[in-house]
Amino acid sequence: MRLSKRVSLISPSPTLGISAKAAELRRKGVDVVDLGAGQPDFDTPENIKLRAKEAIDRGFTKYTPTSGIKELKEAICQKLERENGLRYSPEEIVVSCGAKHSLFNIFLALLEEGEEVLVPSPYWVSYPEMIRLAGGRPVFLKTSEEEGFKVTAEQLRKAITPRTKAFILNSPSNPTGAVYSKQELEELAEVLRDKGVYCISDEVYEKFIYEGEHVSIASLQGMRELTVVVNAVSKTYSMTGWRIGYLAAPRELASAVSNIQDHTTSNPTSISQHASLEALTGPQESVKRMVETFRERRDFVVRRLNAMGIRCHPPPGAFYVFPRVSQFFGGEVRDSVTFCERLLEKEGVATVPGVAFGSDEHIRISYAASLESLEKGMDRLEKFLGSF
Repeated sequence: MRLSKRVSLISPSPTLGISAKAAELRRKGVDVVDLGAGQPDFDTPENIKLRAKEAIDRGFTKYTPTSGIKELKEAICQKLERENGLRYSPEEIVVSCGAKHSLFNIFLALLEEGEEVLVPSPYWVSYPEMIRLAGGRPVFLKTSEEEGFKVTAEQLRKAITPRTKAFILNSPSNPTGAVYSKQELEELAEVLRDKGVYCISDEVYEKFIYEGEHVSIASLQGMRELTVVVNAVSKTYSMTGWRIGYLAAPRELASAVSNIQDHTTSNPTSISQHASLEALTGPQESVKRMVETFRERRDFVVRRLNAMGIRCHPPPGAFYVFPRVSQFFGGEVRDSVTFCERLLEKEGVATVPGVAFGSDEHIRISYAASLESLEKGMDRLEKFLGSF
């Protein structure tokens, strides 16, 4: 079968092999500790589930407007104004089937063939592949622990070329947990305004901040018209499987994204939209409890890693740590993939190789797992490292 050229542009995910091996071990009865999960381990709050059930009982199971029901879009506008200092009209909001869907739609709407998108590295695994599928070219801006895994304004300015169309900002970051301060965002915004480069601001982890505060770059002077804000209910309300994300953008771009969605997925799930409406407008205590639990888990994991001789600063956001493990490379452990493979095979701990995020010297450990699982996982990791 002759497949399209665009399919050949997509790299296989290095995480799939690890996931497949973990599943195979579980089938064989092996006790696998999963520290690779990219989703909260909490259940969706009861009030949200109840709203979904009510929607089903009322027969709200048909098509909705492509860009989302009016009530949900209005609730998103209220949320953005209340929490982020951003004013949007419902016509500037598009609700999609998850934040990943929102991002892909944005790239399709913005990019011409060969145009560049600046991507800070380490990066979320899907950014480069979506850019390539949309005909663009990802250009990576390497960051380091010493920089707090953050791009500087000077670095950004030097990277911009006549072909640069957009810059991706992910704060808090997956996989590093980096959070940009308002001052740092002001400096980046000055460069973007000066060069007329769009900012795609992925704010999915905005609630998971343990030091500092979340500031949306779109709220800074002159940035609203240059920014697309992307968010979702997935992480904040432990609703990853409900598949609801959204974007806020200037009306012309929002309309273009809606037109694309018209001919791909049509509307996001009607039932999930009603559940998301409850998530945004209902009680928020569950979010606060989850964040505090994650803070405790983060501190535990960082403390254990440092005690093992793995230098790991507490990430200020998200629910991952991204420790450097390259000091253990040698022999059969050649890189982050083989490190994760051997850790899984020998000790039954599933983690994600850093190469999937653009850094082969690191691994990603998720602390979206129970404290009991984290204790077991850290004990096993320590035993594994003792074999080097």
